Amino acid sequence: MRIHSLEHEPFEGLANIEIWAKNRGHIISRTLLFNGEELPDITDIDWLVIMGGSMNVYEEEKYPWLRDEKNFIAQAIAGKKIVLGICLGAQLIADVLGGKVSRNRYAEVGWFPVTLTEEARNSQIFSSFPPRFTAIHWHGDTFEIPPDAVRIAKSGACANQAFEYGRTIGLQFHLEYSTKSIDLMFRNCGSEIVEGRYIQKPDEIILQNNNVVETQKLLNLLLDNMEKELITP
Repeated sequence: MRIHSLEHEPFEGLANIEIWAKNRGHIISRTLLFNGEELPDITDIDWLVIMGGSMNVYEEEKYPWLRDEKNFIAQAIAGKKIVLGICLGAQLIADVLGGKVSRNRYAEVGWFPVTLTEEARNSQIFSSFPPRFTAIHWHGDTFEIPPDAVRIAKSGACANQAFEYGRTIGLQFHLEYSTKSIDLMFRNCGSEIVEGRYIQKPDEIILQNNNVVETQKLLNLLLDNMEKELITP
């Protein structure tokens, strides 16, 4: 399978998704949007993965490539590609599908529990997930659940943590982060760690980094389920 990632920052790559993909023998390609790279032909990919980033979906004047990226995401969804968006990636998908993206009441940075909704029990992708698990978060914005999408998860800080729309999945939280990913976030986005109800200090986050083992298992489960359930149109 041809997996293509859209990357918005040099420090937010596929991380543990790449390990999974290589272990399954999939072909990986990427567009580094922050380097001004051009998007591929939509027919050249089977699975689109849209990564996180420090920009906002509504900052098109500052980041003009966001317009082309949104059009490309719309093409991928309309073309029945498998689509996975994470953090900013999920917000971009929501925006494309008609869900409003705005500042969340709380910024959420650190290891916090995620709870699945009742609707998630009927999902072929998420029904095998534990009803509650801990994931790492690093966001200030949130998305509305797009029309005709299914709300999958929530957290104490953020009512909408995941949604499912046909062959498209959006996650506000991160399952793909490795310990290296978290270190890169400290180095590049450490200024976002301020006082806040749902913002942990760096030492609190580091003390819980053993959770990466479990989130990698959940990531593999998610990707296995997506591959199995969504591989046929």
